[in-house]
Amino acid sequence: MLRDTRNGPSLMLGGSFEAYKYIEDIFLKVAAQVPNSGPCVTYIGKGGSDNFVKMVHNGTEYGNMQLIAEDTIELQQVFSEWNKGELLSFLIEITTDIFGIKDEQGEGYLVDKVLDKTGMKGTGKWTVQQAAELSVAAPTIEASGLGLQAQLNEDVRQALYASKICSYANPNLANLLVDPEFAQEIMDRQAAWRRVVCLAINNGVSTRGMSASLAYFDSNHRDRLPANLVQAQRDYFRAHTYERVDMPGSFHTEWFKIARNSKI
Repeated sequence: MLRDTRNGPSLMLGGSFEAYKYIEDIFLKVAAQVPNSGPCVTYIGKGGSDNFVKMVHNGTEYGNMQLIAEDTIELQQVFSEWNKGELLSFLIEITTDIFGIKDEQGEGYLVDKVLDKTGMKGTGKWTVQQAAELSVAAPTIEASGLGLQAQLNEDVRQALYASKICSYANPNLANLLVDPEFAQEIMDRQAAWRRVVCLAINNGVSTRGMSASLAYFDSNHRDRLPANLVQAQRDYFRAHTYERVDMPGSFHTEWFKIARNSKI
């Protein structure tokens, strides 16, 4: 759900379900209302599950903010146009506003005078830590001529949308890449995505979020990854065992003995 904090908050609630149902009507009325979706209210679960979801939500926003910060080509005009299409969101909207504010203390725009240093309250770091503990990939967060210019702008728009898809999941999908509709969306945009990342690399421009998202996408649509060698190495020096692709079970191989005996 998109949230509009001017018209109400997005509420992720936890604790006693009975207590929640008792005051649910209040939450439904004060929350932001999204056309065709309804109020931005969800009961998460018992205990501190609501705080956990809020933490992951903030972590995801940090990833989006990192992606957006990498795309300041045409500044306000470009972001204003992007906010009229598929990239319509709270973060794109506020970025449009930021690029249009001039510095009252001097010349130019205020954003150019802001120190290149970001702060955080801890939710982004906690999200990455939890992802690591749960063995869930979170690369995007780890990382939150006129004709040619127009083409580059369009490439960046498509690349930003593709990168954002890699940041999201829902209860029924491990990530949006396995949804047929989103999979087609990202396949249609991957050529532009690669052009933007390559152009940035060739010109020494850091696009950590977008590059990490592209690497994550590439790792998810390959049949095999080099992790098999890493696991074989772990089994070699610590007997950590490994699984096979052709039969179930856990296996261990005396790699050293076999390798040495084969040389005799």
